[in-house]
Amino acid sequence: MKKKISFDEELYVKIAINDLIIFAIHSIKRKGRECGFEGLVSECFRLFPKTFAFSKHPKWPDSRKLDRPLRDLRKKGLVKGEPKTIFALTVKGKKKSLEIVKVFRQIKLL
Repeated sequence: MKKKISFDEELYVKIAINDLIIFAIHSIKRKGRECGFEGLVSECFRLFPKTFAFSKHPKWPDSRKLDRPLRDLRKKGLVKGEPKTIFALTVKGKKKSLEIVKVFRQIKLL
């Protein structure tokens, strides 16, 4: 049985949404899975529900919260892919994901 990761809401809400998305892509790829849009929405919500939920329906993920940040991440050269295909971290994005993992460890999220 896999251990469910649970992050401290008070800590992760202070982290930029772009960094949370990069971490979620990193998490999916680390499991050996392709990162489609639906899987990314699911992973973001599973790991960081407060950030990725509908404000009036906190038990449901809001995929719109990923739209603009994903465009920004592509523009910055950190992520490649489109919602109709799969997402992957670029070399620059992989480097950033390792920095994010270090930050998570420092603030005791991991």
